[in-house]
Amino acid sequence: MDIQMKRGLLDICVLAAIKDGESYGYQIIKDISPYVAVSESTLYPILRRLEGSGLLTVRSAEHNGRLRKYYCIAPAGKERLDSFSQEWKEIMAIYNFVTREGKAHE
Repeated sequence: MDIQMKRGLLDICVLAAIKDGESYGYQIIKDISPYVAVSESTLYPILRRLEGSGLLTVRSAEHNGRLRKYYCIAPAGKERLDSFSQEWKEIMAIYNFVTREGKAHE
């Protein structure tokens, strides 16, 4: 898969993982892993990039004596998820065109 496309899709997966409520790194990995493999070394740069882009917010809180970062989707992140849903319809139309079988061009 094209690296830029995969990067964009991983961004969307992270936003989707936190769209219903805040979460932390390890939980995000667990939530995404049934769909796509992502490691900590991949996730944390994505989280920093999404935060820098204003698509999510971060807060720190103590958990079992350690500081844990919690990530929450920002309004701009919700807008990005919505626009992805619209873009996906176009992507699927292109996919259907490319993978059509045996249809003569009229």
